[in-house]
Amino acid sequence: MFLRSVHKQQGVFSQAFLRAFSTLPSAKPNSPNFGSGPCKKRPGWELSALRDGAYGRSHRSALGKGKIVEAINLTKELLGIPENYHLGIVPASDTGAYEMAMWSLLGERKVDVCYWESFGKGWFTDATAQLKLDVNKHEADYGQLPDLSKTNKDNDICFTWNGTTSGVRVPNGDWISNDRTGLTLCDATSAVFAMDMPWEKLDVTTYSWQKVLGGEGAHGILILSPRAVERLETYTPSWPMPKIFRLTKKGKFDNSVFVGNTINTPSLMAVEDYLDALRWCKSNGGVKGLIQISENNLAIVKKFVAENSWVHFLADSEATTSCTSICLKFDGVTPDQVKKMAKLLENHNVAYDVGAYRDAPPGLRIWGGATVENSDMELLMPWLKWAYHECQAN
Repeated sequence: MFLRSVHKQQGVFSQAFLRAFSTLPSAKPNSPNFGSGPCKKRPGWELSALRDGAYGRSHRSALGKGKIVEAINLTKELLGIPENYHLGIVPASDTGAYEMAMWSLLGERKVDVCYWESFGKGWFTDATAQLKLDVNKHEADYGQLPDLSKTNKDNDICFTWNGTTSGVRVPNGDWISNDRTGLTLCDATSAVFAMDMPWEKLDVTTYSWQKVLGGEGAHGILILSPRAVERLETYTPSWPMPKIFRLTKKGKFDNSVFVGNTINTPSLMAVEDYLDALRWCKSNGGVKGLIQISENNLAIVKKFVAENSWVHFLADSEATTSCTSICLKFDGVTPDQVKKMAKLLENHNVAYDVGAYRDAPPGLRIWGGATVENSDMELLMPWLKWAYHECQAN
């Protein structure tokens, strides 16, 4: 009887303890947009930022093409792209850019495909099921990174710099050989403008506008090294090449895409928005400034994780923890309760689109790119604690 009474009292105390956390935090983030793509617009963005666009004009006109060329040149300047590299705007976001590279360049030799989350696995599927290449697979579970040192410098290497759905990034490019004979194809869509990119190690790099810069979707960036151009001129794939993927003409590198002549019609509104984002980047210390904002966001979440034993990064190593797609997992709650956490944050207009990716383990994924202000990340942390305990109590 005494023990039952104690247990009952403990249960009452436990429920009271959890209810103490049910008091809503006093302040909300100024912007609830913490989704991982499309991502939050830059601070202070308004539609008026697009007033000078070349609307209703041909993308071949001096005005329209001038906008595209300006975007290409300003991107190269900000990212520090080597002078002998080529950068172009291509269709279909990062996916289109990476597929263009795979279809145009692979097949000349064996390929090492490295993946540790869903998008990298998609490139493996394309390499094996669609292009039917001779592939070595280097894989790891969500939260981990495969042993990249096992890749072969004489093979082509396909990999993502930052796993957007796992929150695991490559810490550096030291594992890529300087005397490689194969090409490196890097999907860097959630890394460019937020992480240091060693261009001399990367023969192909792709990204999209709607991630770190908070631009609009539908367009991708393709960056080629001289070694990638050499491959285009010395190797012809055995499969038919769709027009939208063609980077050569009569066996020679077609430079037109990289000087402003896009393959198909781009959205000049999206181009204008991209230019606005680039100018914002330049006014905020360039890429180094944006990297610092993103790393500060990660530091805020690291502090929160260190102070709360029930929350952990999905990444199992501090060196590989992403500063953009910050993925968290939780003790003591079911997958349904984690989904409820995300829904609570959305219903209170605190954080939108922060549920884990559909193929990832249960958890939350919080965007920490530079368009998310550090003050908003600070204000989000008490709400995470509230949502966690609210779900436990109910």
